[in-house]
Amino acid sequence: MTDALDRTPLARAFFDRPVLDVAPDLLGRILVRSTEHGPIELRITEVEAYAGELDPGSHAYRGRTERNASMFGPPGHAYVYFIYGMWFSLNLVCGPEGTASGVLLRAGEVIKGAELARKRRPKARKDRELAQGPARLATALDIDRGLNGTDICAGPGAPLSVLKGAPAPAARILNGPRTGVGGEGATHPWRFWVEGDPTVSPYRAHVPRNRSRTGVRGSA
Repeated sequence: MTDALDRTPLARAFFDRPVLDVAPDLLGRILVRSTEHGPIELRITEVEAYAGELDPGSHAYRGRTERNASMFGPPGHAYVYFIYGMWFSLNLVCGPEGTASGVLLRAGEVIKGAELARKRRPKARKDRELAQGPARLATALDIDRGLNGTDICAGPGAPLSVLKGAPAPAARILNGPRTGVGGEGATHPWRFWVEGDPTVSPYRAHVPRNRSRTGVRGSA
């Protein structure tokens, strides 16, 4: 399967576009995670777009902080955050530098290095569950805050990169509200997924948490 895919790395210009153009265009692309034990490759099947300071659902909505600084940098970099004190999630920064927009990678199919992913996700009952959800994706691909700010367009040897792959046909791309987003950003139809793909995570509406800040989830 992997031999038939276009393995040309995506250039920085791909990410230097509006987030709502980049997000659906990432479906079908191949995320490559290079580890000391070998590569793990993932076909991206579900994403969410976050529009920085214009988006109430974004970490960058209230401006730049030490935590979200990577989002304000050049496009084609990784923003990795820790959520609920338990899990990491991977976002790809896009748009012009300073706009702080990004795409959250929510799910995908592990097409290479599944044996490595299974070791990191031993509770997965089936391979389709290895990266079914952003926390599972990050766990399966050994992604943590040490990769925050990584240049995914750096070329061969980079710990993270994205290949052209086989973009999902437009007719199979669906969109709807983002998972778990409340407040003003709840109705934004900025979650994109490949119709019928078994690796796509189930949609869950926002459930208010007993926290001082509401309406902003752990997202890009």
